[in-house]
Amino acid sequence: MIREEKDESRHDPVGKTPRRPTINDLAEAVGLSKGTVSRALNDYPDIAESTRQRVKKAAQRMGYQPLSHAQAIRTGRVRALALVLQIDEYDGQAPFLTNFLAGLTQFASGLGWTLTISSARSEAEMLEVLGRLIDERKTDGFILPRTAVNDPRIAFLQARQVPYVLFGRTQYGVKDGLAAHSWYDVSGEEAMRLAVQRLADQGHQRIGYIGGGNQYNYSHLRREGYLTGLHESGLPVDHELIHARARVQADGRGAAYEMLALQHPPTAILAATDMAALGACAAVRDAGLRVGCDVSVIGYDGIPEGAAAQPGLTSFKVDLFKAGEQLADFLIRQIRGEDPGTLQELAFAELIARESDGPPAMSSAQLRTRLDSLKTNPMGGYT
Repeated sequence: MIREEKDESRHDPVGKTPRRPTINDLAEAVGLSKGTVSRALNDYPDIAESTRQRVKKAAQRMGYQPLSHAQAIRTGRVRALALVLQIDEYDGQAPFLTNFLAGLTQFASGLGWTLTISSARSEAEMLEVLGRLIDERKTDGFILPRTAVNDPRIAFLQARQVPYVLFGRTQYGVKDGLAAHSWYDVSGEEAMRLAVQRLADQGHQRIGYIGGGNQYNYSHLRREGYLTGLHESGLPVDHELIHARARVQADGRGAAYEMLALQHPPTAILAATDMAALGACAAVRDAGLRVGCDVSVIGYDGIPEGAAAQPGLTSFKVDLFKAGEQLADFLIRQIRGEDPGTLQELAFAELIARESDGPPAMSSAQLRTRLDSLKTNPMGGYT
């Protein structure tokens, strides 16, 4: 006869499926009360860090997972963060999504939290989606990317008393307007200031600027940085060289055409986004000029398309993985009771120097002569 060995593992009453470890099992294993174990798993500040780690390691070893519905009843939380993307945006927010989502999800999952991602096709639908996620108890708080100067999402969530964290600042020009908000942002204004300084040091006297749309807070800040850079470099402000709204490549291309058609064209163009900068590069090439020699171009974002461009686009790179991590950290800490006004950080972009900028090969006057001699009019933008 073949003797069957007794299976000592936990089973359900039928004896086929291993029984899920309970919080009582975990409490018995670590020699603590069920209440202490629960508070340790939920990171209550009155539980010592060493105890929290001991309980979590034991839970991982045993395969203990709290039932989400039971935990929601007990704590009032579902341990879920939410991100709603507005898909009518110019690029579907694609340039930042991959690394950004990786940072968000890895940090959240490391603490046992999940991320819910939804989409909306308009501002009105955005508020509907936010409300539905709240009413259905699918999230404890929201990450709000790409903040507007006057952002309706903020007022909506404040009225519902739901935690949120901003990726970017808001309320441009309002003193102390962010006192009560939790936010993480990258200083685009400092990047623009440094970009102007870099171009001025190379010898450029006429530097154009392509902004990203006045409804967004970042666009105002980056324009402010451009103007500060001109002032610090002793260069005059020429409003003919400033284009406020260009967020896709076609817009950047059109803005650059207009600049190159001026009587005194710029020898360098600075763009608030890489997408607009790549459009400007296309306009320079279409005019029969060399990017990085006849006309320099610098962008901001550090998207992969900039590295693949010919010549490579000089840009300021944003660490989006870190941004995702920090936003998840701030939001979870806020949900656990920390003051949102203390959860704020301003980071800085990294200059990635490539071949799209350099000392000017000619002055603005010489560039005008060169453009006239080429008699190039690919888009009808020259006179």
